Amino acid sequence: MSVLVRRVVAVVGVAAFATFGSLTGAHAAAAAAPAADGDGKPESFRIESPRITESSGLAASRRHKGVYWTHNDSDDGPYVYAVDSATGKTVATVTLQGIDPRDVEGISIGPDGAVYVGDIGDNLNGGWSEVWIYRFDEPERLRDVTVTPARYTVRYADGPRDAESLMVHPKTGRVYIASKSQKRDGGIYEGPGQLSASGVNVFRRIARTEITATDGAFSPDGTRLVLRSYLGGEMFRWRDGRPKALDRPVNPPLTGQGESVTFTPDGRTLMCGAEGEKSLVAPLELDGELLPETVEAREKGSDGARGGSGASPGGDGPADRNVVVGGLTVAAVVGLWVVLRRLFRRRG
Repeated sequence: MSVLVRRVVAVVGVAAFATFGSLTGAHAAAAAAPAADGDGKPESFRIESPRITESSGLAASRRHKGVYWTHNDSDDGPYVYAVDSATGKTVATVTLQGIDPRDVEGISIGPDGAVYVGDIGDNLNGGWSEVWIYRFDEPERLRDVTVTPARYTVRYADGPRDAESLMVHPKTGRVYIASKSQKRDGGIYEGPGQLSASGVNVFRRIARTEITATDGAFSPDGTRLVLRSYLGGEMFRWRDGRPKALDRPVNPPLTGQGESVTFTPDGRTLMCGAEGEKSLVAPLELDGELLPETVEAREKGSDGARGGSGASPGGDGPADRNVVVGGLTVAAVVGLWVVLRRLFRRRG
């Protein structure tokens, strides 16, 4: 990387996050504040490990309460980390034997209890003819371990594309990928009914998206699919294997470069993560139609709408207007910073 490019990247990076700090400091502080004692709501936590500086995916453990699986997005090696949300500390590191990952961007847990890892990033937006998914069983004990994962080769029916969102349906086990929107051509892609480790798995487009999806997740009951971007998000109702976008937006806490999202095991809350050293994972409580159907059914008959932190449909308050204005102001700067940093990191 040339000296000039380094200076450009540095200046853009500082400007982006200085702007984030001034516009969203209060919002981030509120997101970082722990929930009231005894209310049963999930709390924010920071990923403490100095090894995890580019957390790019998040999945709530099925076996271990309060544990979230994550990974770096590149230049780290074949590692997946289990992070305890109570302390932010890494409680297990899984080494994927025989794997030389190119750009890991997504993680999800299937109904079979297996962890699926998506080596699906493509910073050249179509430079790779095929990408890969790795699968291993979630460990019964949390400890450092080396495993040999199944490896699945993936191609898209309509040609190569960049993607950062890997989702496994919690009931059917079918695997989906959401590509990043380029000129409003993002899409949700459906894999075969069962992935094959011996052949090529063709993923076919089943829906269109218009956000720059950086991660996605199914609700535990499989009735909702969320996709998030750097600054926002979108929720889909999932029925009969097909998504329908809801009118209400999803507004993750603005805590940095938004990269990851997962549902909590009870389906009531999204946990939203970002890149960076000691990055923050913050909760977003859902309400109304954003809730999965099994949760929404239980909510009916209780006291009115639940107070969502950032999930309001209209954004009528001053804080909501500040978030919208702030998001629009910094979107271009953040986008430029991300593109330059990623592009020249690989070429430098």
